[in-house]
Amino acid sequence: MALRAIELPPSGGDTCWGNMYAAYDALSAPLRKMLDGLHAEHTAFKVLPLMGYTGDGLKNDLRTIHPVIRVHPETGRKALFVNELWTERIVDLEPAESAHVLALLFEHVKSPLFTVRWRWRVNDLALWDNRAFQHYAVRDYEARRVLQKSLVAGDRPYGPKA
Repeated sequence: MALRAIELPPSGGDTCWGNMYAAYDALSAPLRKMLDGLHAEHTAFKVLPLMGYTGDGLKNDLRTIHPVIRVHPETGRKALFVNELWTERIVDLEPAESAHVLALLFEHVKSPLFTVRWRWRVNDLALWDNRAFQHYAVRDYEARRVLQKSLVAGDRPYGPKA
């Protein structure tokens, strides 16, 4: 994935990236073992309103199941594959268990140990492998912020027990 800064506010508007390889590696061995082989439902339910979409015709069509732990197809490295905006539930667990495990993981990935914060300058270009990194804009600005986004078609995620 790529982002290029076109127009920036006078202050704020940084982007943070979280390294999901590092987040996975920092989990205890028993927790990693439990998560290997689990699957989660991902939806656009929380994301659509952020993009200005107000209807609900697509919401049920944008559900998919992915492994909680994703294996990189070239390196074999494992990464957490849950995201607070996209991941709704772990389908292999009871609802209460799923909610607690996801809350733990959502909080875990926010650690400064796994993140970097970038202060944009016009024409900066950021490239990353979206299979193992999460990103978000820090919403601490009021002026216009325009970034150009480019995506490369990805592969279907698979887990360690595929």
